[in-house]
Amino acid sequence: MNQAKVKKAPVSTPFYYGWVITAVAGMSLFFSGPGQTYSVSIFIDYYIEEFEFSRRYISGLYSIATLVAGILLFIIGRYVDRMGQRTVMTAAGILLALTCFWNSFLTGPVMMFMGFFMLRLFGQGSMTLLPNTLVPQWFFKRRGRALSIMAIGGFLSSALFPPVNAFLIDWMGWRLTWVFWGIMLLVMFVPSALIFVRNRPEDIGEKIDGQKSVEHKQKSSLHVEIEEKNWTLKHAMKTRAFWLILFCVSVPALVNTGITFHLVSMMEEKGLTTETAAIVLSLMAVIGFPVTFVTGYLVDRFQVHYILMMTFVGHIAAIVLLWQVESVAGAIVYGILWGMISGLERIVLNIVWPNYFGREHLGSIKGIAQTVMVLGSAFGPLPFGIFYDTFGGYDEILFVMIGLPLLAAVFAFISPKPSFEKYHSEHA
Repeated sequence: MNQAKVKKAPVSTPFYYGWVITAVAGMSLFFSGPGQTYSVSIFIDYYIEEFEFSRRYISGLYSIATLVAGILLFIIGRYVDRMGQRTVMTAAGILLALTCFWNSFLTGPVMMFMGFFMLRLFGQGSMTLLPNTLVPQWFFKRRGRALSIMAIGGFLSSALFPPVNAFLIDWMGWRLTWVFWGIMLLVMFVPSALIFVRNRPEDIGEKIDGQKSVEHKQKSSLHVEIEEKNWTLKHAMKTRAFWLILFCVSVPALVNTGITFHLVSMMEEKGLTTETAAIVLSLMAVIGFPVTFVTGYLVDRFQVHYILMMTFVGHIAAIVLLWQVESVAGAIVYGILWGMISGLERIVLNIVWPNYFGREHLGSIKGIAQTVMVLGSAFGPLPFGIFYDTFGGYDEILFVMIGLPLLAAVFAFISPKPSFEKYHSEHA
């Protein structure tokens, strides 16, 4: 459909080839690292020292670049539907590698802005959008489990990039560190995407979920045909569920980015140290990792909007707990709870789109969702900074932020999967 049909898998495996696809998708999440805030943040102090820019100035460049990248990200989703994940994923890997090389040659604010923009568009945006549209093409009944396995790449990325960046910068400087990641992308990720990725199981003569026997194929194919209806973006946007879920996916991006960006300052305000903030961030990744597998099991068995609602209830509890933290022990408990919520949302926010609107136009639909998430992450730190400057602390903004997951929980509860048949009967 998007590319010439490929009748044979590039490698013969004793198991369903969709698991190879899942592994490469996990690599994509891992190698989105150069464009993620947890990686870029390690370079900021070195930029300040070398270029003598203020932290506010660099933060402004970063936020605007993220905003512009988010606005343009929907275009990537459209290219996915037209050209297929294999082509776009390979191109995104090459472009992100070139972006890393670009960042190694920074000389001033214009180059820095362009560097931030390309990192956010090709790294945080494209390299996370693509695997989340690819894996659902290969799995239906086991979609939750496949996304859980894929998510390992994201957790490894958030856990490894900050310390590896710190080590490499100390060893060979920040410019060569960017070169290192560019080379790694070209040597490891790009060939993997080009050689192993196929857009759909039908491209290599397989069926979704690896259906084998003729009888099972017939039953499973019938099941997919009945249950997984393919909505166009135009039709999906006419449903209430689309807009309510779209608001839901924006909330974690905004709230989590704001808290992460200001976490060190929050801990210091409570008399705690930078090391405590680092422990909290590490706990989030460590705890979130096994929770994704539990979430994958749950979303394969229960209606996803109920699990999404419970995720936001957890967000409310986490914000209230952060509000009350006064000790290292309290911060650790918060990190554990935050990690559990992170593990839930990482799967639920990605599986809801293919489960609700099918595989056929997932690139365009998920592209809109990813755009909203990037925009949320761009605006996340701003209200925290404004409230801190106005009130001299974070208590007020945390109180205000409780309203967002509260509203999202309500929206999730009233947003079951839309009925394809009902929609078309009403719009006939």
